[in-house]
Amino acid sequence: MTYCVGILLDAGMVFLADSRTNAGVDQISTFRKVSVFEKPDDRVMVLMSAGNLAISQALINTLRERTQQPDGESLFTAPNMFAAVTHIGDMLREVYKRDAEALKDHNIEFNASLIFGGQIGREPPRLFCVYAAGNFIEATPDTPYFQIGESKYGKPIIDRVVTRSTSIAQAAKCALISMDSTIRSNLSVGLPLDLLSIHRDTLRVQSHISINEDHDYFRMIRTRWSESLRHAFHELPDPEWLRRS
Repeated sequence: MTYCVGILLDAGMVFLADSRTNAGVDQISTFRKVSVFEKPDDRVMVLMSAGNLAISQALINTLRERTQQPDGESLFTAPNMFAAVTHIGDMLREVYKRDAEALKDHNIEFNASLIFGGQIGREPPRLFCVYAAGNFIEATPDTPYFQIGESKYGKPIIDRVVTRSTSIAQAAKCALISMDSTIRSNLSVGLPLDLLSIHRDTLRVQSHISINEDHDYFRMIRTRWSESLRHAFHELPDPEWLRRS
């Protein structure tokens, strides 16, 4: 299991992903789930993946190989983000054609979901969620974020806080609280984390931070958020009808 969230803002974009792919009594596996495709002063794109690790790695390797070819379609030749996400969908279908039957023979579902976002040229930044079939949806002003993987625990805080006008710093803080809520409720999501930010029109990754258990800011967030929740809970009045019984 994994948890990834991508947030589209007027000021830019925030991406956060954990790195745990398997958790058990005696085994924890760690693989990075964030890939960056960047051409300075031309385009910057971030891809996050959840689901079957072999599928996502096959897709990413295929995408990177295409960028090395001088001719043909690739993420580096796409004229806009819609063409880029369409290319990703096409490459995912190629992986499906190659691997789906073999996976089915071993009772393994072709399972992959992706968050893809970035900016090409002077087109506004765009954010997409891509499904296993290669189809996708795009973030809107009313829904400026996507989650993949174990999303339910981290969703409420984002729904309450994030809008398109939220600052990058505030969105990053909210994403980290969302991740902490998920980690506390599901052992299959865990550190280290990858936190990336892209400022609008810079066409590069502004920051890419790896967060582990020793990261001071994340430890502070975890402690103070828990304390604030407990304080807010105790400040709420008890139900009157129960006090009278």
